[in-house]
Amino acid sequence: MNMHKNARLTPVGRALLAGRVERGWTVKAAAGAAGVSRRTAQKWLGRHRLGGERRHHDRSSAPGRCPRRTPAEQVARIEALRREHLTGPVIATRLGMARSTVGVILRRLGLGKLKALEPRAPVVRYERSAPGEMIHLDIKKLGRFAVEGHRITGDRQAGRSRKAGWDFLHVCVDDASRLAYTEILPSEGQHDTTAFLERALAWLGRHGVNVERVMTDNGSAYRSKLFAAALRQAGARHVRTRPYTPRTNGKAERFIQTSLREWAYARPYASSDQRAAAIGPWTDNYNTARPHAGINGLTPWQRVNNLLGNDS
Repeated sequence: MNMHKNARLTPVGRALLAGRVERGWTVKAAAGAAGVSRRTAQKWLGRHRLGGERRHHDRSSAPGRCPRRTPAEQVARIEALRREHLTGPVIATRLGMARSTVGVILRRLGLGKLKALEPRAPVVRYERSAPGEMIHLDIKKLGRFAVEGHRITGDRQAGRSRKAGWDFLHVCVDDASRLAYTEILPSEGQHDTTAFLERALAWLGRHGVNVERVMTDNGSAYRSKLFAAALRQAGARHVRTRPYTPRTNGKAERFIQTSLREWAYARPYASSDQRAAAIGPWTDNYNTARPHAGINGLTPWQRVNNLLGNDS
């Protein structure tokens, strides 16, 4: 038997209390000697007089009976109404049931939230077979700062860099090899975005990667005539993601998340300029030293050389 850690009486103590009363002690005196209330003493004296082997033991806290389980037909009605996108309270009112009961049944069915009724689009994973068949471009906006912020100090009231402006991390990731090129630029406008594209294409070209397609989201800079002209001059086709579907450009999105975790927020920086200076070395390490799980533990540099047949 598991005794409560604060219990005043054990089964032996309860038997001793009842025995003292039977030998002539008053209930009050026996309760005082045991350090319990008269009410508790009366309870254990009454159980003692009922007899039985376990009269001095605690009774089970399990209920004497369990509530009747909701019939399967009623559960089916609840599910059918839920699939009509009705809320739990509305279903409970319509069927004359308790809201808590309907809520328990909906959670048991995996329909606790209305979004569970929406069909999920199948995950379509793809990977181009050769470097340059497609590259992914994206931009991440980061706040500039001149003093350490609350992520480092833990104080949101101190260390603020008011009106410091923004940095824009422009990224380019090759689909087949994951080879990455990055720059911190002062804007996400068409001129900076197009200049970044041209430098990224030149950088990839110096490494033997000739770009055929460029995938971007539908940002205004990517839809500009200036950006389109740069693509035509490079002989590359523009592929845009479906609106409100960032996973289409998933390799760039994933690279940005990795860079934030391992570069932007990996260590404290005294200023955004110091942070910006660190992106180049981090990207070099990403390309040449960091194993990538998506390409069987190779580095992007090893992968691109394997695919281009440059292995020694």
